[in-house]
Amino acid sequence: MIVIGIDPGTAATGYGVVASSAGTPRLLECGVIRTTAAAPLAERLADIFEGVSEVIARHKPDAMAVESVFYARNVRTTVVLGHARGVILLAGQRAGLPVHEYAPAVIKKTVVGRGAATKEQVQFMVARLLRLKTAPQPSDAADGVACALTCLLAAKLDAMKATVFA
Repeated sequence: MIVIGIDPGTAATGYGVVASSAGTPRLLECGVIRTTAAAPLAERLADIFEGVSEVIARHKPDAMAVESVFYARNVRTTVVLGHARGVILLAGQRAGLPVHEYAPAVIKKTVVGRGAATKEQVQFMVARLLRLKTAPQPSDAADGVACALTCLLAAKLDAMKATVFA
């Protein structure tokens, strides 16, 4: 199974593509889709949509995992982040992918064991779980990878439950 995980942002959208075969996850690609701060919002959203669509076309994942919206202190920030999430969800839907959404605390708890984990702790555990020499950089990319890992681990847990309770 191949999963693309996305950490939405209008300035930097982190992503990670993780494959799991025989229960062992491995990183295929991770990075950040950057937009120009001075560009109009519509242009930035188009850049995010195109960037996510390109990664999907390159790896042909089986599923998409997206970090769900959190409530920022600034309402405008929350609304703009919602726009970014919208074009990301659209890219997944257009590609025919099942889209899974996870709260930031759920992702951190799944990967680190603590829902209030720091960015550094997430990066460290992503590197450990994938047996990487160094943690994915920047932290937005590591967050995208963590989101993909959460989806893979949830799928594995669901499969185990189906077997036990069948």
